[in-house]
Amino acid sequence: MTVNAQLQAVTDRIIQRSKPSRDIYLSRMRLAASEGPRRAHLSCGNQAHAYAAMGDDKDTLAADRAPNLGIVTAYNDMLSAHQPFETYPNQIKEAARSVGATAQVAGGVPAMCDGVTQGQVGMELSLFSRDVIALASGIALSHNTFDAAVFLGVCDKIVPGMVMAAATFGYLPTVFIPAGPMSSGLPNDEKSAVRKKFATGEVGRDALMAAEMASYHGAGTCTFYGTANSNQMLMEFMGLHLPGASFVPPEGDMRGVLTNAAAKRALEITALGDDYTPVCDILDERAFVNGIVGLMATGGSTNLVLHLPAMARAAGIIIELQDFEDISAIVPLMTKVYPNGLADVNHFHAAGGLAFVIGELLAAGLLHPDVTTVMGQGLAPYALDPVLIDGIVEWKTGPSKSENEKILRPATNPFNTAGGLKRLSGSLGTGMMKVSAVESARQTLTAPARVFASQDAVKDAFKAGEFTTDTVIVVRFQGPKANGMPELHGLTPCLMVLQDRGLNVALVTDGRMSGASGKVPAAIHVSPEAAVGGPLAKLRDGDMVEVDAINGKLNVLEEGFDARPVAQPDLSDNGHGIGRELFSVFRDNVGSSTEGAAVVV
Repeated sequence: MTVNAQLQAVTDRIIQRSKPSRDIYLSRMRLAASEGPRRAHLSCGNQAHAYAAMGDDKDTLAADRAPNLGIVTAYNDMLSAHQPFETYPNQIKEAARSVGATAQVAGGVPAMCDGVTQGQVGMELSLFSRDVIALASGIALSHNTFDAAVFLGVCDKIVPGMVMAAATFGYLPTVFIPAGPMSSGLPNDEKSAVRKKFATGEVGRDALMAAEMASYHGAGTCTFYGTANSNQMLMEFMGLHLPGASFVPPEGDMRGVLTNAAAKRALEITALGDDYTPVCDILDERAFVNGIVGLMATGGSTNLVLHLPAMARAAGIIIELQDFEDISAIVPLMTKVYPNGLADVNHFHAAGGLAFVIGELLAAGLLHPDVTTVMGQGLAPYALDPVLIDGIVEWKTGPSKSENEKILRPATNPFNTAGGLKRLSGSLGTGMMKVSAVESARQTLTAPARVFASQDAVKDAFKAGEFTTDTVIVVRFQGPKANGMPELHGLTPCLMVLQDRGLNVALVTDGRMSGASGKVPAAIHVSPEAAVGGPLAKLRDGDMVEVDAINGKLNVLEEGFDARPVAQPDLSDNGHGIGRELFSVFRDNVGSSTEGAAVVV
């Protein structure tokens, strides 16, 4: 199937735009690769330090003939999605030994849980943790003793940070290994209903706690289609997972067999063998375009609009918001997974999952099929399903039809002919909206603004009964330079209650809203942010604001607006408490949200 002409045009535009930086990047990776296996450049003393605690693996390591695999892990047991990784390093080491190779834990990286920090001060460190993870991964691999790397990570900022590091060490083969989703608990719509009742005072905290614990109840990723599960989709569309690995649960034989297979595959593609596949060859312009296609087709997290440009920059590739807009216009929305629908990722996987989506998009010419992946040449293996045969994983013909078209539809009969994200721009700046969960009738609103400087102030106004008419709620000074760009997901229950009361409301913010933004229209990541004098800093209560996701407009409709002075907030409290003191250098040097809100790239 020929690649769609518009998709190819966007790809060509990215290639041309990126050529200077991509050429420099690739020349550096080729030079590093030409130096041969990494350990050959270490002195005997260097190597003795690296192998001192490796026991029976010492002789194999010192012989320098078999590949050594570096493990970068985000394990902690405070994150349900990362708790299964506790046992992976020993399992990976055994898998390496079984083929005559070795593996070492190169290092660990921090892994925040946005569910724990949601609405808390710690959320102001969340986005910056991505760059810290990239730095920590870089330290792990800097020992130069590895012939390939595997990354154990799943959630919000962890995978993007790891990809940034993997790109930086692009001469190394790299495989990402997931842990899978937790089993389905309390249905997401029931949990949401309890949250709304708590927001209005209809139920107490005991009922809210019971609902939350019944929803988030075991090991694995949260089962809604937020950033964590969008990351897993992305790794398959970009060819960094083994096919079909994303949504296999932590329990059961398949998960362990896929983990072993991933470790062995990483060892097969080192420069010591005949199938050398450095990750710089996987992370090219076509792979990032395929990732954006997957984001649109599945209605994934708005956070990836921040992360993809940052990841791409680490590989010398420049992605702009217009690329998201143009790809969204031609990619059908094929899935409805909560918050876009009632199903969770386990239901999605059972209905056909990523193999079906990728197969359909390949057939429609909406993916680049000729990319390099960890499996070799071509994306076609990612339309196959993994099956266990005598304890060994094999890939067989994938699903040819959806098992539930309320959750998953073919590209020829989608839920929407366009993707799940929309770019908005105008006199208030440029932002994004996740429209896949928002009714079309709610995607446009022109109404007076109420302007706030924190989400707590919005909640207080809600509790005081101040929202009685259609309103555009503006929460400013939430951008990366102001306070680290926290998610404002805690506003969702209040805003949904206002909708249920018959009001038309929209949110406009220079902050984030995550992949769980729900059914309320939210123009997020607005740039320039208010803290650097962006237009949001000039807004006043009562200004008429136009939010129009159908036509991509974000405007203030007031005479003389441009001549107004900008508000000067007191941000002094943002610089201390819960570790914020340590991140002033990040706030001072972070880039704009349109470029990925990054510090290190």
